Amino acid sequence: TLIYHHPRCSKSRQTLALLQEKGITPEIIEYLNTPPDAPTLSNILQQLGLEARVLIRTGEDEYKNQKDAVAEMNEAQLVAWMIENPKVIERPIVVTAIGARIGRPPESVLEIID
Repeated sequence: TLIYHHPRCSKSRQTLALLQEKGITPEIIEYLNTPPDAPTLSNILQQLGLEARVLIRTGEDEYKNQKDAVAEMNEAQLVAWMIENPKVIERPIVVTAIGARIGRPPESVLEIID
């Protein structure tokens, strides 16, 4: 089990605490410091069943400043842009052997822990 985590995000902290309450000690990836590479992010999107566009935090300045360019990007370009601008990646994301979920709400990750 791993969590793509941002320690300053309350939902990310709540999701991590929930996993720990369930006796799970996940591998913590602070994705702002260590963004996933393109194959990893593409795999996570596949496990989530989402297109990259759906995983973008549209309230972030990085998105607002490039909204028009982002609107024209295809899936591969979006993945590359998200890796270059990891702050726009929705958080937290928990990945287990069963699948991946966004911890919004934190309880949604309970679906993928055994």
